[in-house]
Amino acid sequence: MTAASNNFPKLHNAMWPGLVGKGSDSEPAISLDTMIELTAAAEVDGQKFEGIDIFAADPHTNIDATVEDIKPLADKLHRLNLQVGSIVAPVWPPVGGGSAMGSEEERARFVENVRKACRIGAILRDLGVRKYGVIRIDTATGVDAWAADPVGNTKIMAKTFGAACDVAADYGEQLAAEGEICWGGMHGWKHMLELLEQTDRKGIIGFQADMAHTLLYTQGFNAPENRIVGPDFNWDRDELSAALKTMTDALRPWTIDFHVAQNDATVKGMGSHDKTGRHCLPEDPNGKLDIVHDAGYWLRGADGQPTKAFHHICWDGCMFPNETMALPETWNSILAAMIKVRDAHGWRE
Repeated sequence: MTAASNNFPKLHNAMWPGLVGKGSDSEPAISLDTMIELTAAAEVDGQKFEGIDIFAADPHTNIDATVEDIKPLADKLHRLNLQVGSIVAPVWPPVGGGSAMGSEEERARFVENVRKACRIGAILRDLGVRKYGVIRIDTATGVDAWAADPVGNTKIMAKTFGAACDVAADYGEQLAAEGEICWGGMHGWKHMLELLEQTDRKGIIGFQADMAHTLLYTQGFNAPENRIVGPDFNWDRDELSAALKTMTDALRPWTIDFHVAQNDATVKGMGSHDKTGRHCLPEDPNGKLDIVHDAGYWLRGADGQPTKAFHHICWDGCMFPNETMALPETWNSILAAMIKVRDAHGWRE
């Protein structure tokens, strides 16, 4: 059987790039319908995207949406043969959540928005358009605020994550904490690992790895104490490979959700979003990752075999310009990269 016959993991596209970094202080948001249509239209050698990952927030999907509110979305996905995978819970204060290390009231809002996202996930399962995926969270707080008391704040965050795990377990969900350099307590790979270990709910909570963000983990952006490559690092491929292996060996056992991405080793912020790992198009000449090869660090275990730790992988193109996202060739290029990753590291069921 050839690698090209792999049909897992399923290939998804993220919908939140239509929202993240957009708004009144940036470019206009792109509607969920438009993002779905762009995704559904992409095709490479007969292969199409098989699903979407969504953001449980306005103007895409209201976190308090009823079954009747969500049914038109499910009907559209049925028609387009698309599944919903992972769902981003809006845990941040501006959209009704609260810091995971904040006051008791703030932490309660954090947990409540996780519950609401789990509820939406359950509705989508009942409507037949969600068979797999997780609820994505972060700490909803900045690096500087965390750094005021790293030990104490990590302890509080772990307690908040534990309460969120209780909620997720009630719904049969898993939570995936996304490692980004802008989220306090998750901004370095060792800090991320410590938070997961202190939460101590493996099997319910895990790590969501995005290749663009985790590349910056190796550089120690915002967490120089977690830097893996040497001080004179100049993108030597052997040194980068060794750094990626060190990081993925530590975080892969926790990884339950995965974003294929490219990064040019710079950070980017847009709209209200803090600066974090900049997403690039797959063929960007400044990209520092070998997408297919480096995805293997996450998708294959120490034994060299596919981990099969998740049923889908997703492309995240946060903070791409609207003009770029409107081009059909953008999504065909992305889909082609996703297919190559699955051909190299997937499996068949």
